[in-house]
Amino acid sequence: MRPPTTSVAAEATRVVGAARTMRVRSASAPPPGRPVNEDLVFRFGPLVGVLDGATVPEGFDTGCVHGPSWYVRHLAARLGLAEAARPTATLMSNLAAAILAVRSDHGDVCDLAHPGTPSSTVCLLRDGGDHLDYLVLCDSPLVLDAGGRVGVVSDDRLETATAELRATVAAVPAGSADRTTRFRQAVAVQRERMNRTHGYWVAAADPDAAFHAVTGTLPLRGPGAVRRAALLSDGASAVVEQFGLLDWAGLLDVATAEGPGAVVDRVRAAERDHPDRLRRHKPADDASVVLCEFDAGAP
Repeated sequence: MRPPTTSVAAEATRVVGAARTMRVRSASAPPPGRPVNEDLVFRFGPLVGVLDGATVPEGFDTGCVHGPSWYVRHLAARLGLAEAARPTATLMSNLAAAILAVRSDHGDVCDLAHPGTPSSTVCLLRDGGDHLDYLVLCDSPLVLDAGGRVGVVSDDRLETATAELRATVAAVPAGSADRTTRFRQAVAVQRERMNRTHGYWVAAADPDAAFHAVTGTLPLRGPGAVRRAALLSDGASAVVEQFGLLDWAGLLDVATAEGPGAVVDRVRAAERDHPDRLRRHKPADDASVVLCEFDAGAP
């Protein structure tokens, strides 16, 4: 198996469906000064996706000799193989098969029961000719322009779990633990909630996580047809969710008119200009955008 190459520049491709065309453009880049991109964007025929590997905080063990970049490359490749073998299977089923296959890719040298085992968010879109199938797992949202209205499909369970952790840490009396100790405690608790009921779900070593994804099907014909869609890592959705520089419709418009890279550029400017709005432990994040545009089909 040869993993796909991470896209670091915009590209345009076409997938011919039933009397219409899906046009795909993408941009993906690590933050300035970091050579490794832990995001990955990909296309396998009618399937497009964004994966966002979970960064390992400094000083934390994972029980694995591989890192987030290795994991997203192998997960993407395994998704492509699953789709090729079973093109009519559900996205949940093929994602579960891909996660299971990556377990074998690890070999016998990794402790896949370790709570810090490599993991990734997943955002998928599949062109079915007259309909679209989608899947969102963890915090990589999907923005849709359908029937003249713009909306977002998101999985907010990680954000809910993170908010609860912030509240727990905030309740610790000042001076009872230094900042580093408090952070390590928060990460440890978050890891305990990964792929657990009442926690959050993410692609890692347990294929059951795929069946907890947010999924759906939308038409590509008629008055409610999807015209545009954007798949995002949370590093790109930050331009809306953290910095408030655009709304979802504005993000789609910028990506359409100026290209997906223009969204990434706005995120980088916001990270420089508004460091107080950043969340989590990173001053900047990998950012990925895949824009899909659809020609109008028959009624």
